[in-house]
Amino acid sequence: QMQLVESGGGLVQAGGSLRLSCAASGRTFSHYGMGWFRQAPGKERKFVAAISISGGSTHYADSVKGRFTISRDNAKNTVYLQMNSLNPEDTAVYYCASQAWRIGVRADDYNYWGQGTQVTVSS
Repeated sequence: QMQLVESGGGLVQAGGSLRLSCAASGRTFSHYGMGWFRQAPGKERKFVAAISISGGSTHYADSVKGRFTISRDNAKNTVYLQMNSLNPEDTAVYYCASQAWRIGVRADDYNYWGQGTQVTVSS
C-alpha cells in the first residue's frame, strides 16, 4: 500500500496563489508516476496535472496550463502543485494520486489516492 497525504489547501482570493503538497509513504516513491486531480461539487473528478517518475515529463489540463506547475522531490517523497492566478472555477477538492512507473490523464489508471484537500477561490 502507498499512503498519500495532501496539504496546503485553503481559501484564497481570485488572482492569488497556493501550493499544494502530497507526501507519500509505504512504497518507493521514485517508482511512481504522480498526478493531481480535482473534483468540484456535483461534478466528476478531472485531471489537472501529472509528472513522470524522474520529473522530466509533465502534462497539464488545458484549463490550468500556464498557471499551475507540478513538481516532485524524490528525496522528500513529495509531489507539489504550485497554483497561480487562481480563479473561482478552480474551486474544488484536490487529490493526488499515483500509479506504478507511468503517468496519464485517466483517473482509472491510478492505484493510490489521497484524501483530498479543499481549495476555495473567492471572487
